[in-house]
Amino acid sequence: MATGILYIVGTPIGNRRDITLRALETLKQVDGIACEDTRVTQKLLALFEIKKPLISFHQHSLKSRFDQIILALISGKNIALVTDAGTPGISDPGNLLVAAAIEKNIAVIPIPGASALTALASVAGIDLKHFAFWGFPPHKKDREKFFKEMLNLNFPVMYFESPHRVIKNLELLEKFSPEKNVILGREITKMFEEIVRGKVGEVLKYFKENKDKVKGEFVIIVY
Repeated sequence: MATGILYIVGTPIGNRRDITLRALETLKQVDGIACEDTRVTQKLLALFEIKKPLISFHQHSLKSRFDQIILALISGKNIALVTDAGTPGISDPGNLLVAAAIEKNIAVIPIPGASALTALASVAGIDLKHFAFWGFPPHKKDREKFFKEMLNLNFPVMYFESPHRVIKNLELLEKFSPEKNVILGREITKMFEEIVRGKVGEVLKYFKENKDKVKGEFVIIVY
């Protein structure tokens, strides 16, 4: 019996019209969809009148759920993996599922979609021939080490941050390298999308004076 295919499907990061035709075709054709939050994915599927069995799969999933997906693929079922927003495998456990599928000789096919990283990079207006992506900074342990090591690089660094820590994030940047420049994207593709540029201190001052804007997900370029 031939094994199924694991599709890594990018979904919109905010504006639902950013979903691709290929993503919709894939979601319609697979046997099941592994998703970060079944409620979020169900809303997206309902918008496009797609009905498929959903399997909850996130960083707190039990090993049994992980094994369930692999066994389904081995049995010949095609499964799509999605997150709440963006492309699976970036700062989530999707990479572990892909690694397990590869180990079992299961075909893995990417279905690209919207990305906060490339969206911000496209409007950065700086040289990004060489840059690094560092995911999310640690919450507590090794947080200062993260920023010190990042700031020692001589090329731009991009990373994600949550609204709960973005002010402290900018404060650490100013503490260690006040001469650095920042491009900060907030709520990219959404109604209140905003891109703020300037020296670290200028961007920090802006958000301290406009705390009502410290909402949504952030992607940051430091250079």
